[in-house]
Amino acid sequence: MTMLSVPYHLDEYLPDFRLPWRGHTEVLRVGLPDSDMWSRMAALHRAVAARVADEVRAGRAPTIVSGDCMVALGAAAGVQRVVEGPAVVWFDAHGDVQTMETSASGYAGGIPLRVLAGYRPDPAMDRLGLRAIPEERLLLVDGRDLDPPEAEYLRASAVRRSTVAGLGAGDLPEGPLLLHVDVDVIDSDEVPGILFPTPGGPSAETVVGAVHRVLDTGRVAAVSVGCTWRPDRDEDHPGGVRAKLLAALLRRRH
Repeated sequence: MTMLSVPYHLDEYLPDFRLPWRGHTEVLRVGLPDSDMWSRMAALHRAVAARVADEVRAGRAPTIVSGDCMVALGAAAGVQRVVEGPAVVWFDAHGDVQTMETSASGYAGGIPLRVLAGYRPDPAMDRLGLRAIPEERLLLVDGRDLDPPEAEYLRASAVRRSTVAGLGAGDLPEGPLLLHVDVDVIDSDEVPGILFPTPGGPSAETVVGAVHRVLDTGRVAAVSVGCTWRPDRDEDHPGGVRAKLLAALLRRRH
């Protein structure tokens, strides 16, 4: 299994972003242009897409671990270059279906699932070559913390919804899958230093079980993990909370 570390949050390089285990990890660093945020993110995501496409083309299902959820756009574009009509299973405490027009905070990290559905916040995003995925091929798992515009969009859309504990094979879209897991889907009491802590969520054990049910389908083309935590918080050693969590999430049983 290829493990690709992408140490960025949006267009910001994270020098302290380290995966807390000793296994081999390829680190992707990209010389981003001296330009606006969208152009810089597009350059980063294009590099991710190229690397993911190479892995999928070789018959491998890569795992991409990054400091935000936006990098999943590059993973999706890479999968699309190789397989026909991939669907997305998106574990997240948040909806990630804001637009830059509806977001009260203006935080770009709250839009990636909406971008997968076809929303384009800036012309630079077209450079990624990402094709819109039909809403019915997007599955949001959890999404317990929604802003009013997100709740309104989801009510009117064909985006699928599921709880973590209730996720079963019948809830999954057909075909090859991009599996994305934002670690904040887990109850914030169990994961130290989360950027946007959301209490009242499922346990780590419950999330790991649901993630494995998706992996066990054998249809996962790539895995994206958003480590949306503060790099300078919690221990980084291989026996730490974060290391155990990531190892459990990513362990392949087949």
